[in-house]
Amino acid sequence: MNAELNHIPVALERCIQLLTPVIEENPNAVVIDCTLGAGGHAKLLLERFSNLHLIGIDRDQSALDLAAANLLSYADRITLLHSTYDQIEEILANLNIAKVDGILFDLGVSSMQLDNAARGFAYSQEASLDMRMDQSASLTAAIILNTYSHGQLAKLLQRFGEEKFASKIAENIIKARTSGDLNTTKDLAEIVKNSIPAPARRTGGNPAKRTFQALRIEVNQELSILESAIPAALNALKVGGRIVVMSYQSLEDRIIKKLFAEATQGTTPLGLPMDLPNSAAKFKLLLNGSEGADLAEQDLNPRSQSMRLRAIERVAA
Repeated sequence: MNAELNHIPVALERCIQLLTPVIEENPNAVVIDCTLGAGGHAKLLLERFSNLHLIGIDRDQSALDLAAANLLSYADRITLLHSTYDQIEEILANLNIAKVDGILFDLGVSSMQLDNAARGFAYSQEASLDMRMDQSASLTAAIILNTYSHGQLAKLLQRFGEEKFASKIAENIIKARTSGDLNTTKDLAEIVKNSIPAPARRTGGNPAKRTFQALRIEVNQELSILESAIPAALNALKVGGRIVVMSYQSLEDRIIKKLFAEATQGTTPLGLPMDLPNSAAKFKLLLNGSEGADLAEQDLNPRSQSMRLRAIERVAA
């Protein structure tokens, strides 16, 4: 079965629209797709712009294999790399590329990872406690659940899951692992459910969602990688270059909002009537805040409902 059939790229036309001006201006444009996945966004970019060379990065080798097949007709205009997106500067140095025209991030777990029960991302399906985006990595959710102390687990659930009942969930995880009753994703989902008071379970969707999110972030070090990746991406842009980022939960979006805000601030002291030499901001926001998917897309693709899109442009060297 072709996994591309189950994968609906989020905000596809909007992302292309935001990147179009800078690609059209450069006869040898280079865009990095930092989260290549099945190659949905990449494929449309390559179809629309014959002048484009696309660098596709993904930490999931199975995603890269799928994307390579889906993008086979553009093989002479793509470079696919198994890496994390905080390695942008090293990747460009190895390719002897100084700066690029556009960078796209589609953050979080991908549709194909969620849909593959064996990967352990979904709380609604029985699977091993894995949750690795890069299956060559050593840390799994099972290792965390079986080795972290109560305090470490509670802190993890509070910080990365914003879970109100983190301490109780951590306590019950310790009990279950001690008795040998914590072996699968279904076991974990049941432990979480039983740790949360019934009234609190009636709202906000599946009660295991926050715990699974927290574990996935910890396994894959998603936030720390993102905090390094955005500055690296900003530094990799040509003047006129653009970054488009889609995030799906508030912790990611806060990081992007903060780093973009810092990048668009000049260094002239407050109160002066004009910018001092070389102190003007080097970047400008392309959107007033963030955008979500429109209602039609949300109806078609429920996974787009939590998406927040932000974009920024480099305006000075």
